[in-house]
Amino acid sequence: MATTATEADTGRTLSGHDEAAEHIARQAFADAQVGAVGLELESHTVELTAPHRRITWNRLREVGDSVPDLPGSSAITFEPGGAVELSGPPRSDVWSAISSMRADHEILTAAYRGAGIALASLGTDPLRRPERVNPGARYVAMERHFGAAGYGETALQMMTCTASLQVNVQSGTPRQWRDRFVLAQRIGPTMAALSASSPMLTGRRTGRRNTRQWIWDNLDPRRCAPVEIGVDPTESWVEYALRAPVMLVRNKDGADAVVTHVPFQSWVDGTMPLAGRAPTTEDLDYHLTTLFPPVRPRRWLELRYLDAAPDWWWPALAFTAVAALDDPQVADAAAEIVEPVGNAWGVAARIGLEDPALHAAAHRLVSAACAVAPPELATDMEFLLERVEQGRCPADDFIDNVAEYGVEKAFSGQWDEP
Repeated sequence: MATTATEADTGRTLSGHDEAAEHIARQAFADAQVGAVGLELESHTVELTAPHRRITWNRLREVGDSVPDLPGSSAITFEPGGAVELSGPPRSDVWSAISSMRADHEILTAAYRGAGIALASLGTDPLRRPERVNPGARYVAMERHFGAAGYGETALQMMTCTASLQVNVQSGTPRQWRDRFVLAQRIGPTMAALSASSPMLTGRRTGRRNTRQWIWDNLDPRRCAPVEIGVDPTESWVEYALRAPVMLVRNKDGADAVVTHVPFQSWVDGTMPLAGRAPTTEDLDYHLTTLFPPVRPRRWLELRYLDAAPDWWWPALAFTAVAALDDPQVADAAAEIVEPVGNAWGVAARIGLEDPALHAAAHRLVSAACAVAPPELATDMEFLLERVEQGRCPADDFIDNVAEYGVEKAFSGQWDEP
């Protein structure tokens, strides 16, 4: 979600449905050997002296501009509510991706801490009310579009109060595309339960372990629901993308929100014109960035269902997700392990590992990942396995910290201060 556009490119005008479908299909999956991994980690920014107050846009940018060069070459961007995101480039293997992200995140954390700002890697902001601080045209239009569609409050929560750990893996060879897309979605509820770190919102317990997933489950399903994967995964993605409503149309001044229901298909075939013109290839490319299914094909596969998690959790969570897809032994086991819970998104959001079936799947999946983990991740994986055996997720740790220190200190990490 970190894209910001200020000016629309003209592009090539699309002639109709067939050209649009071909354009989407060309960038859905790429013929690439499995192995390369990219990670993206979002963190809420918390004023140490006033955790209940959002940090201004100018201050966020000033501190961001002062961050020294990052050894892992991660890009720094900002979410609508002021969360900061590190987007790492693809690395040759999962350990390289994790170690690079860990190094970059340590430097980013130190830079913001030096400015009196803590970084909190949690699935939801547990304290502050939804409020957009990023003035980007994309986010202004997004807020208007969702509001007009009847999702205003939930959308603002998603935009300004959620944070994720995104894992990007290769699509594989054409023979693997469907199986990998299916498995990436099927492990989603288990990974959402494992990573759940979002039991609070606006200062209150929500009664859910993974409130972030609940928010996504309650947004526009035409844009946010899992893709229904048929025999041909490319065709399935093309159909999903063309049926999804257009969110905005970019222009020289920024973007105009689309406040009526206009599927991209209807724009490209001329039945529902927008901005007095036919869409271009650039319009279609941008439309694809406004689709938010749990797994999104972008020549690679984006796994978008993990809560952001603290430093002692996220490396093992990332490795487990990658192992479930990229290690042949674990992938074979994972397909069978998650079969009973492959669609249990609602249960994962509500009670997570308290559900016996999800707990069993999580324990077996993490155990399988532990068996193939590199030595550098042994401690992280042992910690995760121990927590899963106890039926615990990051949300449980956070709830304990809130009970002992209060929500402001738990959120800002000021546990040792009186």
